[in-house]
Amino acid sequence: MSSEFDETITTRDRLREIIGEPSHRVLNKVIDHIDGICTKYIASSPYIVVATRGVDGLLDLSPRGDPAGFVHVLDAKTLIIPDRLGNKRIDSFENLLANPEVALLFIIPGHTFTLRVSGRGRIVRHAPLQERLSVNGRPPGLLLAISVEEAFLHCAKSIARANLWRPEKWPDTSEVPSLAEGMVAHGKLSESVDGMQSIIDDDYETRMY
Repeated sequence: MSSEFDETITTRDRLREIIGEPSHRVLNKVIDHIDGICTKYIASSPYIVVATRGVDGLLDLSPRGDPAGFVHVLDAKTLIIPDRLGNKRIDSFENLLANPEVALLFIIPGHTFTLRVSGRGRIVRHAPLQERLSVNGRPPGLLLAISVEEAFLHCAKSIARANLWRPEKWPDTSEVPSLAEGMVAHGKLSESVDGMQSIIDDDYETRMY
């Protein structure tokens, strides 16, 4: 495959020769805890992406969404993420049993920069916290506890380049297949696309929490 490219970068020296070195402002922005700035960002974020690594070595990304502030800051070194009803694959939890390393990307709609947090995750249950993190009277069955080792704000260029919050710049999605189409095709399901769509619609109506 390497013959298809002009060059494959294999050393840090070569990588830095091309990119250069970061400034002290970028290097020094990383902290090892959740401070007041991070806490305020987390309180306004309704959407995160959770990264874990499976026993097969492959990385996994899992999106999570809830009302803004659903990730609870227990203390400066601990975050708590409630687990809501899903499809029971629980890839992230299965991965954490083998590899506790975890990373989070916090996003605020309309906001240009993001917050990145990494550390180690544990699958826990704690009745008072589960009750506190209830939605519509339904507490989460499990909690993901993150022991924070690193946190920093990420610049806004990626969101600006993508025009993520500018509807007039959004791409035409008329040719993008539906989730139902994708599930039927990829899973080689016996259900029709319409039948699968009905299952998805019912799940949204009855199993949101």
